[in-house]
Formats: sequence, C-alpha cells, structure tokens
Amino acid sequence: MPSNATALTRLLLAERNTLLRLAQRIVGTAPAAEDVTQSLWFRVQRIDDEPPIINKRAFLYRLATNLATDHLRAARRQRKVFDSGELPIEIAADIPSAETRLVDRERLRRLEAALEELPVRCRQVFTLRRIDGLPADEVAEKLGITLNAVAKHVRIAVRHCHARLQDDADA
Repeated sequence: MPSNATALTRLLLAERNTLLRLAQRIVGTAPAAEDVTQSLWFRVQRIDDEPPIINKRAFLYRLATNLATDHLRAARRQRKVFDSGELPIEIAADIPSAETRLVDRERLRRLEAALEELPVRCRQVFTLRRIDGLPADEVAEKLGITLNAVAKHVRIAVRHCHARLQDDADA
C-alpha cells in the first residue's frame, strides 16, 4: 500500500490543472497560483504516514485552499506595509550632515598644511603615489629615483601627516 506522501503526490500530478484553477480563483493571478501549487507539492512531500489519510482528494484540496488563503493574506500584509503611501520626511539622506562636512573640511585643511611642511621631493612622491594613484615604478621612473626611495618618501610623508593630525587632534 502506498504511503500518504506518495499517494498525494500522484493525486497532485493528476489534478494539477484543477488545483491551479482553484488557487488562481483564491489568489487572483496565475503566477501566484503557480507559487501556491509549488508550495503544495513541497508540503505534500513532508506528510507522514501516520495517521493514514482516508480521503486523500479532500485532504489535498483542503491543503491547497489553506495554502492559497495563507498566500493571499501574506500578499495583503505585504501590500499594506509597502503601499502605505508617501514616505516619511525623516528618511536619512545620502549626503553627509553639515557637521560632518565641516569636520571633514577641517581635517582636509590640516592634512594639506601637513603636506606643505614636507620637503618638495617627499611631497611630490606622496602626491603621485597616494593621491594620483600611480604605481611605484611609474613614480620612480617619472622622478628619476629608485623604488626604495619612493617607498621611503611615502613612509616619511605618512608618518609626518599622521603625527601632525594627531597633534592637532590632541590640542
């Protein structure tokens, strides 16, 4: 004797078109009815053999009706949440606040001042490497220095700028 899940799966395959029409009458659209029918198939696969189901056809149709009703309720809840009207004015903007912009401008001004304190060659290397984004070998070739010199100048500039920004922050 076949198990509940096997018998219900066979019945589902035989009555799929009728179940689809039933689900579509409840949920209103063909794609939603397909979703319900797919959910029905998954639900049927998990049905245990105990207790045995006497009227498998009635059970299958009741299960399809319940799933379609649940799907319709979930869709209504979702519409109510997402179609509730205009968005509130208090939505966060993508632009930084005036305070953040002011703080950032001040930090940039302090960084520029720190860069001005560097020797010309060191400032050139740092600017080409870190601000313009040139690879170290291009910087070395452009300025006629070694790769080690590029690394040394960048290291000196980073340490100097970091120290100056820390000093200003502590003051």
